[in-house]
Amino acid sequence: MMARRRNNVVRYGRDYRRSPKWKPGLPPRHNRLTDPRFYLRAVIGVAAAGLVILPGIADATFSVLRPLADEGETCRIYQVVDGDTVRMLCSDLGNVRARLTGFDTPELFSPECAAELAAAVTAKWALRSLLWQADRVRIVREGTDRYGRTLIAAYIDDAPLSRRMIADGHARAYGGGTRQPWCA
Repeated sequence: MMARRRNNVVRYGRDYRRSPKWKPGLPPRHNRLTDPRFYLRAVIGVAAAGLVILPGIADATFSVLRPLADEGETCRIYQVVDGDTVRMLCSDLGNVRARLTGFDTPELFSPECAAELAAAVTAKWALRSLLWQADRVRIVREGTDRYGRTLIAAYIDDAPLSRRMIADGHARAYGGGTRQPWCA
């Protein structure tokens, strides 16, 4: 009588008897530098960093180089929030969020249309540019608004900042009350 072999069953599995180099369902490995997704991610990353870092550098440079004189105290603008709002660091009050009076600019954080958003970004950079180019900036406090921001009138080289923003087309005259819409 012949002895029976016990191990007649051939094991089967997905990767059994296949070369470890070939795995179904997995794409072959590519060099990272030849993958276009790598460059797309890099461009998106650089653009996002530029949108955050560039305004921060501009504001920080301005705050270091250009002090604002306010009748006996020294304040420094360290951030332009939007076309009519700034943040200042004052010696007596500390960190102050201030609304510039006499004009109104498009809303950057709650725009009603794409045109308003584009105009708001332009107004923000225009204000930053005006503050940067001024030889002398003077501010006068006028109280606080309903949001707790300090209201200030700003003068650039002894001319009202509001007049310049309105003349350049980045703002409208505003004395309080209902705002006019920026979307047509």
